[in-house]
Amino acid sequence: MEACNHCFDACLHESDVKMMAECIRLDRECADICAFAVKAMQTNSPFAKQICELCADICEACGNECKKHDHEHCQKCAEACFRCAEACRKMAA
Repeated sequence: MEACNHCFDACLHESDVKMMAECIRLDRECADICAFAVKAMQTNSPFAKQICELCADICEACGNECKKHDHEHCQKCAEACFRCAEACRKMAA
């Protein structure tokens, strides 16, 4: 969540923001679903497993998008997203 929020903010300051539009969109979605997944786990939601599965899918999509960009913040975000996706899949199993 932190990496996506940082990447989102940094992307807004890049010279070609239009080129970063999909990265920015996925950063927001990923940060939001991560926060939701944390809350679901903290409250023992009966839907935590499904939320974690969805979180893993969105984290992976965000990581794949960020990986396309050479900016350091995007590369770090991609790494964090892939780690998060793996952790979410383990929690959902």
